[in-house]
Amino acid sequence: MPVTYTVHTPESATTVFAALMRLYAIVYAEPPYDEGPEQVAGFADGLPDESRRPGFTLVVAEDAGVLVGAAYGWTMSAGRWWARADVEPPADLRAADKFAVMEWVVHPDRRGAGIGAELIGRLLDGRPERWATLAANPAAPARAIYQRAGWQRVGGSAMPDGTPMHLLVLRLPAAPVRRPR
Repeated sequence: MPVTYTVHTPESATTVFAALMRLYAIVYAEPPYDEGPEQVAGFADGLPDESRRPGFTLVVAEDAGVLVGAAYGWTMSAGRWWARADVEPPADLRAADKFAVMEWVVHPDRRGAGIGAELIGRLLDGRPERWATLAANPAAPARAIYQRAGWQRVGGSAMPDGTPMHLLVLRLPAAPVRRPR
């Protein structure tokens, strides 16, 4: 059975929150993250609020009804930027709406099969924002994947626990203009 992909809005996303929390726990238990129950609980506590942010979209990948990957984010409005950033972003980037990718995870047993690329492609396809942005742990294997996919570093930040992060951006293609018929 092939992997199926589903796009969720804030209204439908809650149906997959429990599975998303389980996947998060598996992915972030790995080095360099080494997260435990406390961090997973923090993720779970924040997820409902994140799903209510403007532009929230969640894309999930399932195989035989089992969640094997997910990516989600929301619109970071013009004028906003990452908390704790070490440098100001370019003025045109700060002035624009950006799509902030908050999580992009694939089950360790399913990596290397294109699931992550399909997830992010579906998440960013047709977005009205001109830029996507994310924070990546420079020690994580995923950081090299982002670079190969064209994400550019524009600064750094740190997690509340002090973990350094790279702030990355990707220019998005202009969404097609829909003309009335």
